[in-house]
Amino acid sequence: MIYVLTMGVMTALKVKFIEGNAGFMSLVALALVLGLAFCIERIIFLSLSEINTKRLMQQVEDRLKADDVEGAKTVCRNMRGPVASICYQALMHIKEPLDDISRAVTNYGSVQTSMLEKGCSWIKLFIAMAPSLGFLGTVIGMVMAFDNIQAAGDISPTIVASGMKVALITTIFGIIVALVLQCFYNFILSKIENIEMQMEDSFVTMMDIITKYKADGKKD
Repeated sequence: MIYVLTMGVMTALKVKFIEGNAGFMSLVALALVLGLAFCIERIIFLSLSEINTKRLMQQVEDRLKADDVEGAKTVCRNMRGPVASICYQALMHIKEPLDDISRAVTNYGSVQTSMLEKGCSWIKLFIAMAPSLGFLGTVIGMVMAFDNIQAAGDISPTIVASGMKVALITTIFGIIVALVLQCFYNFILSKIENIEMQMEDSFVTMMDIITKYKADGKKD
């Protein structure tokens, strides 16, 4: 039943797409394709960046308790994602004062955050462009409708209706594309926020681990 309804909706959208202005409908479709491409790329990247942070921090702590700094670095190197990267950055500066470690990791964390948000500005652009292209197509469709009326020399309901139909279809598809991309964009933002929280929690945990390591006199 759901499959039949879905196919019916898809068929109706396909028919309306064909009925719309070819030029502007193509631009709206292009905005959808490019926007989805950026969304899929971000989702894959962010999904690969998520790791089991508790397991990572436990492994690093176990290595440092055994005074095995290089082993802790190896654990971080073998893990993907920004959390492991900031932990590795902290270990690289482990012999320095805590303030210097904190400063170095904070600066590096800003770079990692920028990498997480890379490409999101393009998604926002396509979200804004899709309805704008639809509205532009509507305006041009209205102008074409009035041109047809002028050429016919009569305000025929058929002429007016056909022009209005083509004009409004572009707006409908522009709004649909914007809604689809907005849903993906919000999902991406939620994943970014989750990873940023993991980075902050891991940073605090890492600083505690290093503080204990230095207090035990193993920094040399």
